[in-house]
Amino acid sequence: VQLQASGGGLVQVGGSLRLSCAVSGRTLSNYGMGWYRQGSGKERDIVAAISWSGRSTYYTDSVKGRFTLSRDNNKNTIYLQMDNLKPDDTDVYYCAAAPLWGENITYETTYYYPPQYWGQGTQVTVSS
Repeated sequence: VQLQASGGGLVQVGGSLRLSCAVSGRTLSNYGMGWYRQGSGKERDIVAAISWSGRSTYYTDSVKGRFTLSRDNNKNTIYLQMDNLKPDDTDVYYCAAAPLWGENITYETTYYYPPQYWGQGTQVTVSS
């Protein structure tokens, strides 16, 4: 499975970006998918996750109401719409595929069943 992330960039506070992650090599519908972010010297943390069907999503508290994760299984692509961006959102963002995630996505799901496949990171920088 190969994951190709794109869409990062530089944006001002309050602006928007949309990250995309295209999956190849396997059918996207077989996997739960997620976006993580990692700052310099910090651990990689879950931002948002979505079940294979798209019916269940999880968001970390700091992005609830601002970020929206969606998937298009026909295009083998997931999207992270990021609105009202803040300086604290500045990080490298990674998409990931998790074959063990079921329909009910929780933080514990993403913690105890880490993704098996990772894309390359894409830098998001929010300037104040």
